[in-house]
Amino acid sequence: MRLLPASLALIAVLSLPALAGAGESTVTLDGGVAGTLTLPDGASSAPAVLMLHGFGSSRDEVGGMYAREAAALAKDGIASLRIDFRGFGKSDGDTGATTIDGQLEDAKVAAAFLAKQPGIDAKRLGILGFSLGGGIATLAAAGEGAPFKSLVTWSSVGDFAADMKGSVGEKAVATAAKEGVVGLDLGWRTIVLKKGFFDSLDSHKIDAAVSVYPGAYLAIAGAKDFSAAYPEGFAKLAKGSPKEVWIVPEGDHIFGSLGDDQAMADGVINKTAAWFKKTL
Repeated sequence: MRLLPASLALIAVLSLPALAGAGESTVTLDGGVAGTLTLPDGASSAPAVLMLHGFGSSRDEVGGMYAREAAALAKDGIASLRIDFRGFGKSDGDTGATTIDGQLEDAKVAAAFLAKQPGIDAKRLGILGFSLGGGIATLAAAGEGAPFKSLVTWSSVGDFAADMKGSVGEKAVATAAKEGVVGLDLGWRTIVLKKGFFDSLDSHKIDAAVSVYPGAYLAIAGAKDFSAAYPEGFAKLAKGSPKEVWIVPEGDHIFGSLGDDQAMADGVINKTAAWFKKTL
């Protein structure tokens, strides 16, 4: 059993559940995808944001950062939908079936659901992705006919194959190739991934997606995290406007969200809410 390094494993640790607040409801989408829909008070034609969690995590995210983001967005009159990818959280499926293509399909299903909700303006949709979810969000935003006007990534992978294979290690990748399956210890639970997951990592290029994405773009990464290597280059590739990079000083992969001092995490949450308010 391979133990995943802390940079990615911590994303899955203590995804603190948040109590449903005013305007929140639990929903089930096509394919058994579970989610939490948050609507601001009195929403009649509100912009909305889709949130995609990181590897091994779930919809509220580490330290409850997505639940907190949903609350911050609602205060600014912005709706949101945060989902569990299939095989994670409360969604149907199993982790062994996970692939980049499968998570991208979940994102598309969620976007279509969100656009059809009463009180939401389908022409003002944004998308937020954390870690592996940042890569999925970028693919979703760049897809043909994608509805998203604004993209934000937190600690995003920049190369699916290099980052994920590098994290799990050559031995785990070789085991999956030979045996068709490999077990991973995330530090708080174990999961099984099949060869199809690793094969799918080579099928999508995040830099290519960024280069064709036409909308607003904000990339946030911690200065001490591997993800900090990507945003400046991606911002140069991005065609849309506005675009911005924020490398958080002393920031780690999860922006200190499991510590006693929540100033860094709160800063990321507030910056993101302000960005979507400006760009949607």
